[in-house]
Amino acid sequence: MAVQRKGVTTVKAGTETPRPFVPPVGTSRNVPVAGAAPRIEMNQGEPEHRHFPRAQLATHFDLWVEDEGGGRRFSAGLTSVNVSVSGAFLASTFFLPMGTVVRTRFALEPGAAPVEARAEIVREERGPEEEGRSGFALRFLDFSGQTEVALARLFLGMRLRAFTEDYLKSSRARSLPNELERVIDVMAAWELLKATTPGDPWRGE
Repeated sequence: MAVQRKGVTTVKAGTETPRPFVPPVGTSRNVPVAGAAPRIEMNQGEPEHRHFPRAQLATHFDLWVEDEGGGRRFSAGLTSVNVSVSGAFLASTFFLPMGTVVRTRFALEPGAAPVEARAEIVREERGPEEEGRSGFALRFLDFSGQTEVALARLFLGMRLRAFTEDYLKSSRARSLPNELERVIDVMAAWELLKATTPGDPWRGE
């Protein structure tokens, strides 16, 4: 069961499947539109994200605080403004104390396996709602079940796919005896490319 209030969904304890956000009428133009392709951009002035690019991406985040027994003493549904491998900024009209550790679950696209993480609230912005900057930033502390790979693919997937498809056409790749050897070879070739080519693959350089 969920209770809606000003763009925030407070949910009772229990497991729910992450769902894409549908923005209400009047949502700020600064908030990404659900279903749109994420816009990848560099981070500037945000220390919790500066080592990685971020994606302007609106997706639903289930967020909760666990009690000492592992139950939920607080839970809510929020919408991301941007997401990176290191954290996310969530639009919100309520605030939790800085340093609060929360659990979160979200999907990067409809039907995708959810990313599950433990995160800390590290920054808040209490700007006008109409400007789309009322909310708080999360820094991911750790992930469950290697679900962070889905985040890495958001930024590297297209480049890795193009590189892998091209490399697997090479005579060297075709000469290898099995799929495992080809995977290892592709990984080695990718690492060699990074070591010998200037630029940062995370930033598409």
